[in-house]
Amino acid sequence: MFKKTKLKNGLKVILSPLQETKAVTVLVLVKVGSRYETRKINGASHFVEHLMFKGTKKRPTALSITKELDGVGADYNAFTSKDHTGYYIKVNHEHMQLALDILSDMIFNSTFSDKEIERERGVIIEEINMYEDNPMMFLEDLFEETVYGGHPLGWNISGPKEVIRKVTRQDLFNYYKKHYRPYNILVSVAGRIDGKILSLVDKYFNVQKVAGQMEKYQSIKVRQQQPQIKLKNKKTEQVQLALGFPAYSYFDKQLYSLYLLSVILGGNMSSRLFTSIREQKGLCYFIRAGVSVYEDTGHLMIQAGLDKLRLKIAIKEILNELKKVRQDGVTADELHKAKEFLKGKFILDLEACDHVASWLAKQELLRKRILTPSQQIKKIESITQSGIKQAAREIIKTKKINLSLIGPFKNSADFRSILKI
Repeated sequence: MFKKTKLKNGLKVILSPLQETKAVTVLVLVKVGSRYETRKINGASHFVEHLMFKGTKKRPTALSITKELDGVGADYNAFTSKDHTGYYIKVNHEHMQLALDILSDMIFNSTFSDKEIERERGVIIEEINMYEDNPMMFLEDLFEETVYGGHPLGWNISGPKEVIRKVTRQDLFNYYKKHYRPYNILVSVAGRIDGKILSLVDKYFNVQKVAGQMEKYQSIKVRQQQPQIKLKNKKTEQVQLALGFPAYSYFDKQLYSLYLLSVILGGNMSSRLFTSIREQKGLCYFIRAGVSVYEDTGHLMIQAGLDKLRLKIAIKEILNELKKVRQDGVTADELHKAKEFLKGKFILDLEACDHVASWLAKQELLRKRILTPSQQIKKIESITQSGIKQAAREIIKTKKINLSLIGPFKNSADFRSILKI
């Protein structure tokens, strides 16, 4: 399904031919994100991501880049996370070389124009405002701040506005030079490719070798001993709630048990929380559960939009469902359906070349090992009821509860007494 190699300059390459499609996705991942930052430059990873689209020596303006891509109907974007940054272009396979050319030009030759930096400060501040004004978008940031506190995993990816206003061009360029090195970059190409692809990747990405090694991040081990509550006071009609627990890293043997537990709790419209909290009790419009994972930690998060007048009732009902799964585990039928759900979603994702490129690249970058689709499915199939019950008992504990709320509340003590499992 894929071939993994390394260029002479240390840059990793993953090639995945998919002959049933006529599209190609070129994805570049850089192993850097907000958890690699200091307070002084919090938001630098995201700021640099923006600047990659603002002009190179060969393509001096943002319009120079976008006109070429729009001219071939490309799908393109970028993203910054806590632990990696990504850039992708998806095109008709006939324009694959153009995608490689533009991405390599952006990654290695961006000019960091003073004029563009000043202009982009305002753009990023408006992006921050957009998130802060949208409780559903801002909730996950608030929840991670609750779980991870002052550790970089608890900081916002886009950074605080005061840093964005003050960070200098030299700060940003130094950060870029430190992290955007070939040994810290991975290129994943998936779709309609042929035997020439490796030589083309080598042509565009085998830039001058730079000595060094991957930067280390500040690791964390969450040792929570009592429930944590964080409120964002905001006048809203609907309260946004996130309730969850610190959990497993990429390398924990219980991770797949947690994935399936998450599906059973709130992964779809037949899940326990959706059925109980919405369908039976009518306490919300949406409720879901999900797992976020890092190299050294992770968390389980339940998210819901709730009526502020019935908020405490809803919290008690959510905790009651968590208590039941912790005490009694899950049924054989629930486990079977959750496995089929995960496998089905996984197989459907593999129909698209962009998902294939991303799935392979993130495994190599963050897990240090790539599972084949059949190995992934075996991992899912191997999980037992007892494994899920063990995961629930390890994670779902009163002392590990984290509650984040966005709504018209000021006193966290109003909620502390009900946080019991």
